Amino acid sequence: MKSSRFDATVLTLGFAFLYIPIIILVVYSFNASKLVTVWGGFSLQWYRTMWSNQGLMDAAWVTARVGVISATIGTVLGTLAALALVRFTRFHGRMLFSGMIYAPLVMPEVITGLSLLLLFVAVGIDRGFWTVVIAHTTFTMCYVAIVVQSRLLTFDLSLEEAALDLGCPPVKTFFKITLPLIFPAVIAGWMLAFTLSLDDLVIASFTTGPGATTLPIKIYSQVRLGVTPEINAICTILIGLVTIGVIIASISTKQTEMRRIRDEHVAARGTT
Repeated sequence: MKSSRFDATVLTLGFAFLYIPIIILVVYSFNASKLVTVWGGFSLQWYRTMWSNQGLMDAAWVTARVGVISATIGTVLGTLAALALVRFTRFHGRMLFSGMIYAPLVMPEVITGLSLLLLFVAVGIDRGFWTVVIAHTTFTMCYVAIVVQSRLLTFDLSLEEAALDLGCPPVKTFFKITLPLIFPAVIAGWMLAFTLSLDDLVIASFTTGPGATTLPIKIYSQVRLGVTPEINAICTILIGLVTIGVIIASISTKQTEMRRIRDEHVAARGTT
């Protein structure tokens, strides 16, 4: 009983430490006062003001485009990397390849951003929208590879072997058998990659250029001059979008798992 109470207390304190600042930010985004630390009553005026702030809207649009493109490319590359690590256990350079996948996960973002900056300068690429996309793809694909790899390690290879024995080509087997079964992990990897891209400040600040200011950079530059209620409003919208995305991904994963269990029960009844 004592251990249970201690665990509940630690868990409560942990959640409070994580989420109370977010709750305060959301509450004060509806503050009528211009002073973010003084409550002046409920109001939606800062949301209306935010939509008319062209600088914030342009930065939000850049961030959304960078997130979608880099997450999509990173998901494709990360899934292929996970397949290579799980299915091809022995090939020349596997240790180096595996290290290159895991290195960005533990490498400080400052080093990653500076390295990419030096690379772009060395090859003569002008920094802008696409350099930020390349930079975000570089580190988000590693997270996708880890998520998809964990699913592939528990994958039932007999399903693929049965399809191949029935004459299905390898590529078609992947799209008809493998991909649908690992699709929840792929979606989870995409969501994680998009969230990481949406949140990134350090790497984007090294690789961005004129006309490619992301929302975190824009918010950081304004915060140095003082927090405004508009920033609370746009951060609240971002929190809402991420929360909705997580809920949708969770529901989709649960439905896919329930469908898989149901199909296994139907197959088991058919064999009996």
